[in-house]
Amino acid sequence: MTTPFSQTDLDQATQDKLDAAVFRKLLEHLDNNKDVQNIDLMILADFCRNCLGKWYKSAADEAGVEVSDGQARERVYGMPYSEWKEKYQLPATPEQMAAFEKRQKDKA
Repeated sequence: MTTPFSQTDLDQATQDKLDAAVFRKLLEHLDNNKDVQNIDLMILADFCRNCLGKWYKSAADEAGVEVSDGQARERVYGMPYSEWKEKYQLPATPEQMAAFEKRQKDKA
């Protein structure tokens, strides 16, 4: 019988390495699925690419690493945000906006 896995079984360096690999895979997955709009992510998961950029910036700030908001977003989007927005972002549909507003209302 195998022993259940516990995060405490990992040293911090190994955990950081795995966490970083998962983050890179998430960014790759989002990059390969540009048709998934940020509004869809917000409706389903209550976060989007912009949130990831904000979290990246916050982590950099906490680590004392100077990263601008634009640089953090570029890390997440793989290009300047304005370019991604122009190429891939579609206007939210009335249905998406209604679902988003319902999600926000349900959270409150």
